[in-house]
Amino acid sequence: KPCGIETTFHEGIANGLKPLLPFYKEGLTYAGRLDKESEGLLLLSNDGRFIEMLTNPGSVKEKEYIVSVHMPVEPIFIENMKQGVVIMGQKTRPCEAWQTGNRTFQIILTEGRNRQIRRMCHQLGYKVEALKRIRIDRFELGDMKPGEYRKINI
Repeated sequence: KPCGIETTFHEGIANGLKPLLPFYKEGLTYAGRLDKESEGLLLLSNDGRFIEMLTNPGSVKEKEYIVSVHMPVEPIFIENMKQGVVIMGQKTRPCEAWQTGNRTFQIILTEGRNRQIRRMCHQLGYKVEALKRIRIDRFELGDMKPGEYRKINI
């Protein structure tokens, strides 16, 4: 999914997913929303069981992201992200996180709350400048570019 696209199939949304998908048919749905400002891997299927397996909170599937923030990443920031951060009145699950550059890090979540990474960063005084999902469970984005799609075997 490219930045600027809403993760929705609603007719009234001009910048939704339908115009990007020449193969769109009723019954197609997605596993895990990405907010409008984010890009990356979005899995689409007409198999409800497959989508439920990936999105059910009890299934604990990993989702991996590359994140750029507005200031240098400090070790205490990474440690706090790993331990969990209170957002929307609840602490997030512990996760994996590691610094990859001066202002970048990767994170692997096992839950998918609304705007979770952005809210976690905000609580710790950081502003997300770019967020890209690169993996959901065993499915990886690889070298795909925003707006590209390919068929996968499940």
